[in-house]
Amino acid sequence: MNTTTHITIRPLAAGDSIERLTALLHKAYATLLAQGWNFTAATQNVQTTRERVATGQAFVAERAGRLVGTVTIAPPKPADGRYLGDAVPSLYTETGTAILAQLAVHPDERGQGLAERLMDVAEQWAHGQGYRRVALDTAKPAEHLQRRYAKRGYAQVGEVQWDGKTYASVLMVKTLGEP
Repeated sequence: MNTTTHITIRPLAAGDSIERLTALLHKAYATLLAQGWNFTAATQNVQTTRERVATGQAFVAERAGRLVGTVTIAPPKPADGRYLGDAVPSLYTETGTAILAQLAVHPDERGQGLAERLMDVAEQWAHGQGYRRVALDTAKPAEHLQRRYAKRGYAQVGEVQWDGKTYASVLMVKTLGEP
């Protein structure tokens, strides 16, 4: 854990390295993968990262020029579309609902509230864009993640079984204040 230099959170820029972002995701999700939970971000290729950040607004956290965290917030998916190759859950197609994904903090930076700061920025962005709710999904067996989201006001509203995943996911949603 490094607390000597300030962490800056900013929108992902066109010149940022998607390769570095993908490497950060892999490192951040490695502990979940080691538990047998094959989250997409744990092994996704650079093209998948590029596609996921292109659909919405990605934010990155930097310390001394090093990527240490990220989150992506995106608009609803088309009802007849696909999400990471799967049919889209109806929650992810609802007008007024933004989708939070790829929340990641480098293992060396955990325990400092960075994930909370990244979620704050993503939720503020969604609110500023006029979204009324933010939705996400996480592994059903990852109870610690569900508790984290519940503390932020997210409520479980359903489940989904993504193709190829070793676990079922819970769908969670949080209502935002008035824009």
